[in-house]
Amino acid sequence: MIDYSDRIASHREGTFPGVGELDLYYQSWHPEGKVGAILAISHGLGGHSDRYNNVIQHLIPKQYAVYALDLRGHGRSPGQQGYINAWSEFREDLGAFLQLIQTQNPGCPVFLLGHSLGGVIVLDYILRYPQQASLLQGAIAIAPTLGKVGVSTVRVLLGKMLSRVWPRFTLNTGIDISAASRDQQVLAAYAQDTMRHTRATARLATEFFATVDWINAHAADWQLPLLILHGGADRVALPAGSEIFYQRVNCKDQLRIEYPGAYHELQNDLNYREVLADLEDWLELHLPPQTAQLAGGNAELDFPNS
Repeated sequence: MIDYSDRIASHREGTFPGVGELDLYYQSWHPEGKVGAILAISHGLGGHSDRYNNVIQHLIPKQYAVYALDLRGHGRSPGQQGYINAWSEFREDLGAFLQLIQTQNPGCPVFLLGHSLGGVIVLDYILRYPQQASLLQGAIAIAPTLGKVGVSTVRVLLGKMLSRVWPRFTLNTGIDISAASRDQQVLAAYAQDTMRHTRATARLATEFFATVDWINAHAADWQLPLLILHGGADRVALPAGSEIFYQRVNCKDQLRIEYPGAYHELQNDLNYREVLADLEDWLELHLPPQTAQLAGGNAELDFPNS
């Protein structure tokens, strides 16, 4: 467990029931004083909720609380690694996670962030459930896998062929760990991360590509404030995919920033401070007026026991 005690008033963890009553793990970090807003995070394939330390350390002093879940089959959550019966499991799990956050923090503004595969989960959820999504302040997609991905064509075709007859068939994605970040210390830590995995099943492959196609086909229906951040040298999720989606969105309140030379895990790349500053600026612009004054860590009220 990472030690955040020097800058965070409280760290909490627990579980909540996902689809099929699967007990999914989540953790949250809370600042001292009153919370101005909440950032909820959905991680990428093979990742887990411990991978966003830089985001947490940056936002906590600004009076944000951060919540992050471990997707089914990831991190501390149960389930076969890289397997789902249907994409709706990811979608409904995310809905249950947001309900938990809103129950624990009634009336507090919530932003939803998805990274990589998590970005696809977030975009799909918001497009499928616009009424529930209207309760959110906005959505952020970091390196969403919306176009070509850094997985070989042979692996993709094999997954599609086996999805019906052997849905739990598992392959290594073959994604090079060096494509995650230009920071060698980050890569060394990833190599030692026992909760990280590189597995994907045949069923996940077909559900993923079908969902991406659906998202792109319904991009014009998007209504929520949207921020897309992508590395220009991302070899895992090619940046052209998010650019195409961005051009199809008709909502006026949208922004896409591409960082030349940056890799897939922007929050852990060499330019992460620039990325987090852009994220913070966008969040501040989309806070409700009554809570924007809490930004910058100036609040002195006690955090409620929720």
